[in-house]
Amino acid sequence: MKIYTKTGDKGQTALYGGTRVSKASARVDSYGNIDELNSFIGIAKSHIEDQEVLKQLEKIQFDLFTVGSEAATPIDKLMQANGKSRLPLVISDDEIEELENWMDAFDEKLDPLQYFILPGGGKSATFLHAARTICRRAERSLVFLNESEEVRPELIKYLNRLSDYLFVLARYISKINNEPEEYWNPNER
Repeated sequence: MKIYTKTGDKGQTALYGGTRVSKASARVDSYGNIDELNSFIGIAKSHIEDQEVLKQLEKIQFDLFTVGSEAATPIDKLMQANGKSRLPLVISDDEIEELENWMDAFDEKLDPLQYFILPGGGKSATFLHAARTICRRAERSLVFLNESEEVRPELIKYLNRLSDYLFVLARYISKINNEPEEYWNPNER
């Protein structure tokens, strides 16, 4: 099987379920942002040694494929004509709660926030901060899509929580790597 199909050469692509849309559509933009986020998490992973964190990020990357597959499926195509779900998995409150539990565990090991943190630190923390901002863009693009086409609220909620997780994780990674955080303290100017 060849990887190229030539079916997208005129700027259109097929959504899950068969509908063809412009590659500039809000739906394609949303799952493209999710794909970019997943890639940036992969970059961050390549600079992280903590095995527990790597397991979490691997699970998150798996979940992002689940989010992306649903973002690529119009809500009216989620169910097949025979009544079965088109998608083998969907994001639920369980995955959202999992992110919250991981954040809470990291947060217990961190100093309380007093100022905004400048994105940076070592390589892994910097890539996690970049992933966080891409996650926020992916969330915004799903919210934008939801203004014209229904999106299950769990997808937006998951990305919202994931951006928080990536922020807390960047702080945690900075701490375990003994990399000082830089603060935005307007009183120091």
